Amino acid sequence: MLRCRIVFVLRRKAFQLLDIKITKTTAPKEKPKGNLGFGRIFTDHMFVMDYTQGVGWHDPRIVPYQDLTLSPAAMVFHYGQEMFEGLKAYKGDDGANYLFRPDMNAKRTNDTNDRLCIPRVPEEDYVQAVKAIVSVDQDWIPTAPGTSLYIRPFIIATEPFLGVDVSQTFQFIIILSPSGAYSESGLEPVGIWIEDDYVRAVRGGMGFAKTGGNYAASLAAQVKAHDDGYSQVLWLDGVERKYIEEVGAMNIFFKIDGKVVTPMLNGSILPGITRNSVLQLCRDWGLPTEERKISVEELIQAQKEGKLEEVFGTGTAAVISPVGKLRYKDDVMVIGNGEIGPLSQKLYDTVTGIQLGRLEDKFGWRVRVD
Repeated sequence: MLRCRIVFVLRRKAFQLLDIKITKTTAPKEKPKGNLGFGRIFTDHMFVMDYTQGVGWHDPRIVPYQDLTLSPAAMVFHYGQEMFEGLKAYKGDDGANYLFRPDMNAKRTNDTNDRLCIPRVPEEDYVQAVKAIVSVDQDWIPTAPGTSLYIRPFIIATEPFLGVDVSQTFQFIIILSPSGAYSESGLEPVGIWIEDDYVRAVRGGMGFAKTGGNYAASLAAQVKAHDDGYSQVLWLDGVERKYIEEVGAMNIFFKIDGKVVTPMLNGSILPGITRNSVLQLCRDWGLPTEERKISVEELIQAQKEGKLEEVFGTGTAAVISPVGKLRYKDDVMVIGNGEIGPLSQKLYDTVTGIQLGRLEDKFGWRVRVD
């Protein structure tokens, strides 16, 4: 029988900052040199905050990076009650450190938390925690072109209990990883496999949530695509199996006959922050944009008629990922002669230019870390 509980957050007085205790490492690591890769190198410290039912979030702290100690019965291992986020810190051309739209990550965290019965983290606390850990490890922010400090906030259920229920305890953790390009190909157009067998998500499920189960569900199709020489999987809707949804780690955009088109958010698609930024930029530039259903048949027909001008993915890790080839069953569609398109290049240059302080931040997206 489920133990009926209400997950809630005890709020402090408005605008009261977290009292974050900082314990510095006594054995700092050597900073990496050369190719950073993605997600395999970690900084000296991490942020941790606990949640206890009836108390709320408490004991925020920054401690030396270390392994976690959890019971084998911790509920995260058995029922997957966890979530994660991804954002980046950048060293601006002015020497200051910046984040890109961290408030959007905080909001999306709580949208995911609501779906998974994880207690909400006050958005101002979330952003403060991100700023604090980046400030402590700011010397780890790389400065080579195309590099950044990847930030991975995540929340796990820690209660040792084998019943199917909502955990009474959680940990909110943030780790940092100096990283290069997400894809080894950089801005070289990639090949995408349109999956028509496996299904990633359906409306009413967790497709919009940033949770590990969504990504684990994508691995079998990803292996199949890799084995056939394709780097990513493009998912179709889980009901009719004909409408485009998203790539495994990105949202997807098409430039069709002069219009910028992307699948509408329908509950099974992740509401990407870079996706939102790209739509705002395109509209600001006067480009017609559409958020709607897009069928595979429409893409095939547009390509045959010479109207499929560009295809690109968007996401925090890759920013903009041009697509040079789409495969659906026996149809292989070559996009733009396999070269990066002018809109993809302009969007990449603009987003990264704003992130690094090279271009005007007219939308107020860049947030300084003091």
